[in-house]
Amino acid sequence: MSRTTRKQLLSMTDTLIKANKALKINLPKASKKKEGLIQLLSDCQDSAISIGETMEKLYGEETETVAELEAYCENLYQMTLALENLPRAKDLLQVLTGQILRIRRLIEQEVPDRLEAVFLPYKASMWDSLESIWKAAGEDGDCDTYVIPIPYYDRNPDGSFREEHYEGKLFPKDVPITHYNEYDFEIRLPDVIFIHNPYDGGNYVTSVHPYFYSKNLKNFTNKLVYVPYFVLNGEGIDENFATPTAVLYADYIIAQTERERQDYIRYCSRLYPQGQFEKKVLALGSPKIDKVRSVNRDNVEVPGEWLERTEGKKVILYNTSLNGLLKAGDAYLNKMQDVFTVFHNREDAVLLWRPHPLMESTLLSMRPELYAEYMRLKEWFQAEEIGIYDDTTDMYPAIGLSDAYYGDWSSLVWLYRETGKPVMVQDVEVRVDDGLY
Repeated sequence: MSRTTRKQLLSMTDTLIKANKALKINLPKASKKKEGLIQLLSDCQDSAISIGETMEKLYGEETETVAELEAYCENLYQMTLALENLPRAKDLLQVLTGQILRIRRLIEQEVPDRLEAVFLPYKASMWDSLESIWKAAGEDGDCDTYVIPIPYYDRNPDGSFREEHYEGKLFPKDVPITHYNEYDFEIRLPDVIFIHNPYDGGNYVTSVHPYFYSKNLKNFTNKLVYVPYFVLNGEGIDENFATPTAVLYADYIIAQTERERQDYIRYCSRLYPQGQFEKKVLALGSPKIDKVRSVNRDNVEVPGEWLERTEGKKVILYNTSLNGLLKAGDAYLNKMQDVFTVFHNREDAVLLWRPHPLMESTLLSMRPELYAEYMRLKEWFQAEEIGIYDDTTDMYPAIGLSDAYYGDWSSLVWLYRETGKPVMVQDVEVRVDDGLY
């Protein structure tokens, strides 16, 4: 139960207390104000039922609060029958006064005064953008945390939704998962919601379920926090990255550096002048950097097959990005074939290929003319066992196991350099025939 919901329940009981005082003042004039008093009693009953329904949904029907509310509602009904019998009405008023005070005390006792923090990842591979915050919140003795993976969809070229995905079973074993159908946002009203998908309906490749767009989530919390799923070089952020839809609705935006913070403020204030971004944007770093600094070959779990294939060899992490392929097209695919050819049958090194997790769905949606050739390269790589194909949701085993990085400029470059291991960025214009391999 969030503090927000707790305060709401207590506020509703305070309203009942005020209504009870109004009933006491007007009861001697019941014969003249009967219709108004009946309406007042009806409103009190509606509020009591609302409190009871919330308590039942959160804690079941066996709480003392629910039992007292049921008795209170019965006496409200009896009061409507006794309005013209002043002695009987006064007796009932005394009972109602005691009951509403007991209901308030019971809510204070049965509803813990704790923060409730909800984390809404959609892809398990992006959980690292929230993980260190979740761990810190879990270590706070006054905070309850819920990790709720949300459904998302691939999009067709016309923008319509295609296949639904849910990755709740792909998260690390130490992360307790709550299914999105089992958490009632309208009842629980979490104190804070953390998101890493900022696009709402503006992503042409994928979309989370519209219920989880930032505009809608803001209806259920006083603190919506956007934590970017990417990291950059620390030297600022481009406008297109800084101004997704969520920045308008988020109460806080987490920037990686102070320079990024200033960029967020400049770009967002220009697009959304009412946004008060000086207060909203906080330069607190990135959970992804927290994670990558903690991994190495000794503390990451990798499949046994990986260990067998990499024993005694240098491991090169090969990262192929969406932007790189979409920008270079056929030249990029030719470059991939060259790289695979170089590592084919190498005895001293093994290529650990990790394509962007949305590569295939993006090509199918946005560049279908490239999709067939990409799939041919993928099938060749796997059939010939040229290297290790890593399509797992967690990139950190590959980072920890590898000795160097090769591939595109992407957020993974900025993460990988935090390990202190070598980084080399590929140039799609350099081919095997140029003699540079």
